[in-house]
Amino acid sequence: MIRYAKPTTVDEALALLGEGAWRILAGGTDFYPAQGTKPFRDNVLDINGLAALRGIAETDDHFVIGARTTWTDVIRHPLPPAFDALKQAAREVGSPQIQNVASVAGNLCNASPAADGVPGLLVLDADVELRSVTATRHLLVSDFILGNRRTALQPGEMVTAIRVPKPSGTSAFVKLGARRYLVISIAMVAARLLVENGVVADAAVAVGSCSAVAKRLAGVETALRGLPVDDRLAAAAQSAPMSELSPIADVRGSAEYRLDAVREIVARVVLQASGQTSDHGMVAA
Repeated sequence: MIRYAKPTTVDEALALLGEGAWRILAGGTDFYPAQGTKPFRDNVLDINGLAALRGIAETDDHFVIGARTTWTDVIRHPLPPAFDALKQAAREVGSPQIQNVASVAGNLCNASPAADGVPGLLVLDADVELRSVTATRHLLVSDFILGNRRTALQPGEMVTAIRVPKPSGTSAFVKLGARRYLVISIAMVAARLLVENGVVADAAVAVGSCSAVAKRLAGVETALRGLPVDDRLAAAAQSAPMSELSPIADVRGSAEYRLDAVREIVARVVLQASGQTSDHGMVAA
């Protein structure tokens, strides 16, 4: 017999997870399309009654995004400029109706290579809080997402929060798609720059949809550090090594097109993050 449970406390949810296998239902925006018309074969644990897991809190050294926090919550919450990339990405997650119910943690757990929220979390050095009845552990987002639709979530565990160390700098996000709205991305880039006295003191750049999991671009980050914020910044970003990328060819674009597009988008988003241009959002192919 298939079981359905809607606990009202995290402890109750963890106790149920400790008893056996469940599919966790949060916003449902990935859950139901994946289910389609197939009959349910798994127990369903509906966490939408867990009020404690929704919202954004601030501690001495972190911002803590509860697992049920929606993309609309992220957009509306007052956050430092380093979160601008994540807020821009939040506005690209489906439609406003989807943003109202889809959760940040669900976007991570779905582990799509085209997940809009992941690059913005990568440049924030975010980690994922995983809890079971017996333990709590934290994994960097880069260690949590293992591959296409694969995560490090273990039996009996659930994501309870995403933690972001108090970030510095400013950030930006650009998504390339074949049309303006409701699109699976061809490529997307988030960048966060810390500029001190007109020089890039630190840089974080991440790309999604161009490898099985979104990746930080270490070569680009290294090339940017120490550069003055001027016309040379975009050229340095565009010509830096991007060996982490291994784009596929699919109906949305060839591998070569994706690589060419990423170089252009990286340059554009670095300029935005440095404050040299005010362009935002997605560009059409």
